[in-house]
Amino acid sequence: MKVFISSLIGGFEEFRAAARSAIIALRHEPVVAEDFGAQTSSPQIACLHGLRSADLVVLILGGRYGYVQGSSGVSPTHEEYLEARGRKPILTFVQSGVERDEQQAKFVSEVSEWETGHFRESFKTADELRNLVTRAIHDFQLANAAGPIDASAMSAKALAMLPKTRQKSQASSPTLHVGIVGGPIQRILRPVELESANLADAIHQQALFVEPRLFSKSKGGEHSIDGSTLVVKQERGASIHVGEDGSLLLSLPMEGAERSRGNGFGAFAIIEEDVLRELSAAIAFGAWLLERIDPTQRLTHLALAASIEASDYMGWRTQAEQEASPNSGTMRMGNAQQPISSTDRPRSALRFQARELAEDLMVPLRRKMKI
Repeated sequence: MKVFISSLIGGFEEFRAAARSAIIALRHEPVVAEDFGAQTSSPQIACLHGLRSADLVVLILGGRYGYVQGSSGVSPTHEEYLEARGRKPILTFVQSGVERDEQQAKFVSEVSEWETGHFRESFKTADELRNLVTRAIHDFQLANAAGPIDASAMSAKALAMLPKTRQKSQASSPTLHVGIVGGPIQRILRPVELESANLADAIHQQALFVEPRLFSKSKGGEHSIDGSTLVVKQERGASIHVGEDGSLLLSLPMEGAERSRGNGFGAFAIIEEDVLRELSAAIAFGAWLLERIDPTQRLTHLALAASIEASDYMGWRTQAEQEASPNSGTMRMGNAQQPISSTDRPRSALRFQARELAEDLMVPLRRKMKI
């Protein structure tokens, strides 16, 4: 596997060397600007070509932003990040305990806020960085090593987890349901582990206090065992179901959609940005919960399914369409079919391709809602 190292070069040599050492120790090929040698193209073009040839990007950010290039208006590292973003998996390592210049602080914030769910760790020393890079690449490789086990059976199970379609639903609050099934299908939690108060408490705390939050701080929570499933929920709020096989069902009221109903046609619309946001929240929570219950990654592949439970008359709009014409729109008339979508991916997609995964679930929902 080719791994591109993206960082400031001047004054950052020991950290680049540490990352390079980790890559070589894992028997991968580092792609670094120092090895490009004399070329007919500019260093900028050579670096971008090197990045495009890589399978994985290690991004290392310190205190300094670097020289701003006239052609792009950003530093070389920033340009490499923009080239990789959305195209390559990125492992980001941010130096802690340093004062950042203004441009670098904005760059770090941009990387942190990007919705694809970049892997990110903090480091202080070169030795710490070497260990973190080694572990992160190993985890990435492990997560991508196994192909689909029985994707059709997993997808069928994920779809079966979704609440059944209610004919002529009159639900006033749209709710997004997301089912996640791991494979190879096996028991991940023993009954005593499923019933553990520690697990329920950890789920409740994560859903309540860690962004993106699934639970509302204004509501209480409760948990129970339903057959072989742990249920953690809030009254008239989100619910989280966890099975012994590690399967997850997340049901999330789309509160943003509720807010969009302040006037006019918003009462009849599912807002696309709300759906994408809640899908991203469900995926992020699913990634955390699977790490919590299956840290050694016995489940290497995932099938996901999503549905929207809403009143039959609700149509689909973007936020821009809603704001441009809040008192008009298209209603679904007599369509009681609950829109459903599904996909399957390596488990690593929850962390490294979260945005793509959310879009792959959202777009089929949009198509079906607009029929």
